[in-house]
Amino acid sequence: MYKLLIKPLLFMMEPEKAHYFATDCLTFLSKIPGGNSLLKGLFDYSNPKLERELFGLKFKNPVGLAAGFDKDARWFNQLSNLGFGFIEIGTLTPKGQIGNPKPRLFRIPEDEGLINRMGFNNLGAEDAIKRLKNRKTNIIIGGNIGKNTATPNEEALEDYMFNFNTLHDYVDYFVVNVSCPNVKDLTKLQDTPFLLSLLGELKKINAAKNKPKPILLKIAPDLNDSQLDEVIEIVAQTQIDGIIATNTTTSREGLKTDKKRIEEIANGGLSGKPVKQTSTRVIKYLAEKSNKAFPIIGVGGIHSAKDAIEKIEAGADLVQIYTGFIYEGPSLIKNINKALIEKYG
Repeated sequence: MYKLLIKPLLFMMEPEKAHYFATDCLTFLSKIPGGNSLLKGLFDYSNPKLERELFGLKFKNPVGLAAGFDKDARWFNQLSNLGFGFIEIGTLTPKGQIGNPKPRLFRIPEDEGLINRMGFNNLGAEDAIKRLKNRKTNIIIGGNIGKNTATPNEEALEDYMFNFNTLHDYVDYFVVNVSCPNVKDLTKLQDTPFLLSLLGELKKINAAKNKPKPILLKIAPDLNDSQLDEVIEIVAQTQIDGIIATNTTTSREGLKTDKKRIEEIANGGLSGKPVKQTSTRVIKYLAEKSNKAFPIIGVGGIHSAKDAIEKIEAGADLVQIYTGFIYEGPSLIKNINKALIEKYG
């Protein structure tokens, strides 16, 4: 039904408008008597064998929604009816910001991908708390945090600390995002000295809390082996809880989409099928080189159950979807979970 009716309708709209139209429809359906039960009946697949326990949290299944879809924590209650094991909100910044000028989200259907340069558009961490306080689901929620675009890199530490303190009581784990290519100079924060300082400070704050929360680092798919070795060393030194691999790529290699169209779209982070192999390579390298010293959440190009299993066999403990969710629809979550039971029992 999704591919035959809903997806063609959504793909007739400008991508950002389609996003809000789809989430408005989901919200409307969830308000109709029996709507939530209908969604759960269609898409939720439960089995105790799918449960995963990582960094002190118990996930009902290993399939999560990646950051970027529910930036402002608007729809996590409704999205929880679709069978996700966890949902990551954000990226959130201390102050609300409008992000980059529109258009800033582009489909490339020939490659089953998206190119975005959203620029951390969000209403701010404090605004998200208003909705997190009204949480009606027990689904695990991660908080993906970043810095405001206007904040110079030398002051970025304060932004991350503000977000961490503000959201600490309302999310189950944190993701430090220094790898998004759509915020000016942000990726420079992947340098080892800054990360050691940032993660060290967050660990200190965390240790002083009544209930410390897991801290993960989200990395780019474009890191070379030497840089990945540094990531492994950073995890060892700071003792953070895990890695999310990977964010979007700036590479445009191997695309089927007309080169002129790609040039028209210009800069932005590429996600979807084109990043699948690069993401899997990063996961495999980190898992093997570190001897599975830390948990990895695999994300990038998961459009089928086979893609998810590939990530898990490369070394991922959990997986996240986003672009695949848009192209394949909510049945993708159920398909992955069913396939995991069929393959691993």
